[in-house]
Amino acid sequence: MADKENWAVAITVFLTSLLVGQADIITEAPVGQLFVYELHREVFQREFEPFHTVYEHIYNDPLVFKCNKERFPDLPRWLRFTQRDPYDNGFLYGTPLPEDQGRNIIQIFVTNRRSYVDVIKERLVINVGPAVKQMPYQAEFFLELRDIEKVLPSVVQEDIKSDIKKLWDTEKLEFVNITSALDRGGRVPLPLAGYFEGVYVKLGSDKPFSECMLRTLTPEHERKCAAGGKMPGECNTCFYPINCITWCKTVLFDLSKPIPPARVPTVGSGILEWGGEFNPPDSPPERDFFPDYIITIIIPFVIAVILCLILAYVMCCRREGVVKRNTTTPDVQLYHHHTIQGNFNELRRMAGRDRSTADRPRQCLQPLIMSEQTMAGR
Repeated sequence: MADKENWAVAITVFLTSLLVGQADIITEAPVGQLFVYELHREVFQREFEPFHTVYEHIYNDPLVFKCNKERFPDLPRWLRFTQRDPYDNGFLYGTPLPEDQGRNIIQIFVTNRRSYVDVIKERLVINVGPAVKQMPYQAEFFLELRDIEKVLPSVVQEDIKSDIKKLWDTEKLEFVNITSALDRGGRVPLPLAGYFEGVYVKLGSDKPFSECMLRTLTPEHERKCAAGGKMPGECNTCFYPINCITWCKTVLFDLSKPIPPARVPTVGSGILEWGGEFNPPDSPPERDFFPDYIITIIIPFVIAVILCLILAYVMCCRREGVVKRNTTTPDVQLYHHHTIQGNFNELRRMAGRDRSTADRPRQCLQPLIMSEQTMAGR
């Protein structure tokens, strides 16, 4: 009876997690503001094997997230995804533009790398609406000692925002965009402690820039940056050293001033103006190509003929001849040379018969007899 109750509880938990997994996650993203959605591993870890929680057995599996727009192979152009390690959370982040307004359905696939079998599919619905806040004053700062995954959590964003509030001297501050330095052509850091990729953070407000921020527009600031100098101490407001700003890469955007419209091209009649009679250019002067012909054709041909004659002389006239070779070669060596084929056939004939009944090879005795005759003749 107890087993049936346990199985009933397990099946109930499984069906509940399945229904929760199939439900859409709906969120909002206003135009012109940073959107960040964090994919927590713990939430999906409980959904993979929920019946283990009944027996107090919970895994810590490596999970890999893959995201794409529904019916598309990739994400929308304004949205990016990052996950540094299978044991880290994933982040969807980006800043929608006015032309990106509408409903964006993002498919999230979670793969369990412990089993490579379990896969969970979620749907994230992002409703991109019109801009909520007007931020005509925007500034972009570079954090040299940060990675993109470490800046996206909301706690870290609040720490960075608190430092910028002191610098800007305002409380009305919102994130506009966060970009990794790698997306702007930065170099990939070494996989060692103390090396970071760097992050660009862009914030906006409706309050004008402070005096410290306006110093970045002065020629004196440019000279200090060229000489490797830093900003005065009263402008360095970072509470944590890891959140300190690289002042020489700070850029201010003043959107409060109206942008002049682009110059409209003047529409003409469509008929080209009369430019006079066409005078073709004169023919180029004649050129003598005979020296070029000699250099490129005759000289290589003569060299090739000389080399062929030298090769023919070496191959035909420098040979010693068969008679001269036989005269200088001992008779025993000549006999061995001429009887190789005969010896080969005799060995094959002997190999096909019994060794006890085979005749003793005659060819092996002939060189000894010839050598004895030669010694006796001397």
